[in-house]
Amino acid sequence: MLKQRSNLTVPEIELALKSALRQGMIREEDSAVMFYDLAFFTERLNYLIACFPATTLHGLAVKANPLRGVMELASETGRNQACNIGVEAASIGEVDMALNAGYDPSRIVYDSPVKTLKELEFALASGVHINIDNLDELERVNLLLKTTPSTSTFGIRINPQVGVGTILESSVAGEYSKFGVPIGSRKEELTKAFLTFPWLQGMHLHVGSQGCSTEMLVRGIGVLYDFALTLNQLRTSINFPPINIFDIGGGLPVSYNGMVPASSMGDYAAAIKQRAPMLSAFKIITEFGRWIYTNAGWTVSKVEYVKHDPGVNTAMLHVGADLFIRECLNPKDWQHEYSVYDKTGNLKMGNDTVPYTLAGPLCFAGDILARGVILPVVEAGDYLVIHDTGSYTFSMWSHYNSRQTPRILGYSREKFEILKERQGLGEVRDFWK
Repeated sequence: MLKQRSNLTVPEIELALKSALRQGMIREEDSAVMFYDLAFFTERLNYLIACFPATTLHGLAVKANPLRGVMELASETGRNQACNIGVEAASIGEVDMALNAGYDPSRIVYDSPVKTLKELEFALASGVHINIDNLDELERVNLLLKTTPSTSTFGIRINPQVGVGTILESSVAGEYSKFGVPIGSRKEELTKAFLTFPWLQGMHLHVGSQGCSTEMLVRGIGVLYDFALTLNQLRTSINFPPINIFDIGGGLPVSYNGMVPASSMGDYAAAIKQRAPMLSAFKIITEFGRWIYTNAGWTVSKVEYVKHDPGVNTAMLHVGADLFIRECLNPKDWQHEYSVYDKTGNLKMGNDTVPYTLAGPLCFAGDILARGVILPVVEAGDYLVIHDTGSYTFSMWSHYNSRQTPRILGYSREKFEILKERQGLGEVRDFWK
């Protein structure tokens, strides 16, 4: 078994930053740049593949990182490993992106909780796997199937109601959730659905994301696993095909600031096997996003100014709530590690006697990335690196203040490629047309 590496180290980032500066990949206009260590990403993906049965479809969450170059690399890695790497799409736009990136429809999982009639028709015509969110949508799909030939497969999202984690906004398996059908109050209706529609051969759950423990995720899987085994006995008795698709969702937490140990994907897979020993008889689908992408990415901003006030220094940066909306609006739950480098990319050492506030460029008071951060002495012209920014950052970019999106670079062993170019002023104007 491969070993899971949790985070990129400071020396690894220093080496990449120096190489980027030396090769001219950070230009004068690049006030901020995002980086992806593609070798680390591939290593992470290979580890995920090794943890689950070979027949598993790993649907990587597009919403976590929609960059086409990364999507294509994931697909190529899957082909090289002769395994099923796909995508989890939370909108019809993400479905279209995946199709356009060359993903086979059978490897696209469509999960939106609010699908229009036209969107369902598009998905059915494409042949993607559809996770139905609610019982009304189930009836809508049934009516469409009477007139729309399709090769799609179908699951239904069920809330296992195992509770919430430490971050309420990213927990979706409490007694109430806007997602799915609650198993507690709707078990009879769910049973009826599985005994009415022979084509309904899948179950889908998602307990939550960062802040949900491995034990909690496994409990959610166990609730639906027991339900699936019971239903399959009933379906067999009426000559229905068995439920054979089991989508466990994603949600395994990652380490952002080094204070909390990273969850082990290997331990998680072993715990699932112990709780649901016959799950390998199903086609398993995973939907990891944060665990796959986060630790492979980091962001660097030039420090434009440093303000010195009694008891606090303020480093004025070129990224803030435009790129880190969760961190700025909910700093208690979303924290990063930071490191400082001089103009040539050398790591700065030591601690300033006064803590730093890291302030972004947007025109509202809440545009603060972090407060009370202990750093080396920071000067204008330095580079500040925010660690572990590979997911739920650029995909959540805010156009407030009409700022240009940053250049995004992928690299492997000091060889760089442009994944997305810095937005030009004309492109910013065109966005608002």
